Amino acid sequence: MIRPILFLAFLVLYIPAFAAHYTGKQGQIIVVKIPASGPITNIEGAFRNRKVYFFLNEKSEFVGLLGIDLKDKPGTYPINIDISYNINSGLEAQRLTYKVAVERENFHVEYFTVPMEKVTLTPKATQRANGERQQVRDTLNDESSEKLWNRDFVIPVKGRQSGVFGSYRVINGQPRSPHNGEDIAAPVGTEVLATNNGQVRMTVDHFFSGKGIYLDHGLGLYSMYFHLSEILVKEGEFVRAGQVIGRVGKTGRVTGPHLHWAVRLNGAYVNPFALTELGF
Repeated sequence: MIRPILFLAFLVLYIPAFAAHYTGKQGQIIVVKIPASGPITNIEGAFRNRKVYFFLNEKSEFVGLLGIDLKDKPGTYPINIDISYNINSGLEAQRLTYKVAVERENFHVEYFTVPMEKVTLTPKATQRANGERQQVRDTLNDESSEKLWNRDFVIPVKGRQSGVFGSYRVINGQPRSPHNGEDIAAPVGTEVLATNNGQVRMTVDHFFSGKGIYLDHGLGLYSMYFHLSEILVKEGEFVRAGQVIGRVGKTGRVTGPHLHWAVRLNGAYVNPFALTELGF
């Protein structure tokens, strides 16, 4: 199981930015902590053109969650952290730069040979699926700067893990998109819980994902729940961690009842179970 990674960066006001190096695998979360030293008015980071939000915790530390996408290519990349200070009623700025080495995760691969009519969509279905993908992109790209979640994330349903994050299938010699979430098999009607506090940004009934819920937890963190038989919340509604938001089903393009649970952090798809193991 992928675990988040804790990295503490000690900041002293107005010292030169120093370089640090860290290594993480595709799908992991890196926790960056910066002690609140001096009159900091704003702090934000950027990694691979993705914004990294920071928040102040109860220990007077600024904390940022850096997600390594399951498709990020192995290599070394910088994370730049820009800090603004209010000094004598004037604003001053400092940039810290850290190096993050992304390593390849050994994701599971399955090979299948099936009749083409089983995997090729009709023009009508293709048009529908493309429109739905754009709808999802537009929603997920609208990131809230308000933190709604608390430190304890919950697994949304009890069941058997039937689909592994990052795995992908090669069908008739053609690789398909990697699995961007975790599948948890459970009987139809099993309660599905919100993994944390958040706002319902979108409910859907899509071609591939079936009935689904998109929860915005703030600071670029979204969780998704697909293939539901019932949706028990409405768009715009605020929910609490552990609240029942839907029921397991087999809607959409599936072979049996299960929950597809996915998490997107600052534009990166990460292993959902990493959230349940965050160590602050």
